[in-house]
Amino acid sequence: MSVRPIVSTNSATPTLEGAGVKLHRAFGFHEPEAYDPFLLFDDFRGETPDDYIRGFPWHPHRGIETITYVLAGEVEHGDSLGNRGTLGAGDVQWMTAGSGIMHQEMPSGNTRGQMHGFQLWANLPSSLKMTTPRYQDIKGSDIPVVVDDDGTAVRVIVGAFWGQSGPVDGIAADPQYLDISVPAGRRKTFKVDTYKRTFAYVFEGAAAFADASRPEGVLLEKEVMGEEVNIRDMSGNRTVVRFGTGDEITVQAGPEGVRFLLVSGAPIREPVAWHGPIVMNTRQEIMAAVNELRNGTFIRPAH
Repeated sequence: MSVRPIVSTNSATPTLEGAGVKLHRAFGFHEPEAYDPFLLFDDFRGETPDDYIRGFPWHPHRGIETITYVLAGEVEHGDSLGNRGTLGAGDVQWMTAGSGIMHQEMPSGNTRGQMHGFQLWANLPSSLKMTTPRYQDIKGSDIPVVVDDDGTAVRVIVGAFWGQSGPVDGIAADPQYLDISVPAGRRKTFKVDTYKRTFAYVFEGAAAFADASRPEGVLLEKEVMGEEVNIRDMSGNRTVVRFGTGDEITVQAGPEGVRFLLVSGAPIREPVAWHGPIVMNTRQEIMAAVNELRNGTFIRPAH
């Protein structure tokens, strides 16, 4: 078994999106090959309605898939195909935009006014850029949770893990999307597909991830971290960790434990032409999409 090296770590950057939603962007719009097949990852959370209530009014998508995962509050969505629905706490929506869709997402808070969710964009290969749009709306109660003897809990949203399979299927990048909680001070190793691009996003607590590229490592304090291991500095709230090639990652939870997303997918390795929420392979395809938006032919009839 080989521990994956850490290629990079960075904190998500505050930004405004939609009609003025305050969020933190972990990556997106730069160096799409770094996270291929993933394009963008946003963490949107707020303590008061002013942070998010203006939402994400009607906008187009083409050539990608969007994955929305709600932890607190709700997201009401609608689209140009007539679909309507509401995502509650724990729910997931995997939307394949394909040939094109217009939709909106309007968040609302829980009884304390809090809202928290994530959105991940996954690229589509050229052969599926113009596929028929579809939704997979998954209730939180349908997402399996596996709890290990040491208290580590894993929500299996997509892919197979520890004998369970997530309810989202038929995704081009053959991804794995896990929500992992590791108790305080625990050291845990997770198997991942050797050649899939993989990143972790820490959103509660803190942890250190083993780094095979730095064998000398950084020894953290034994009384804080438990067993001494060669590990990198701790990654805390809103930190994304990008890994190199290998078949496992090892994480050491901090004194308050850690909760993070572990996401991986097969790289597409195709050219990326990007214009906001439209992602194609060539500039000509982007120009065609923009022209279709202008002349009202962007939405294709279902077939």
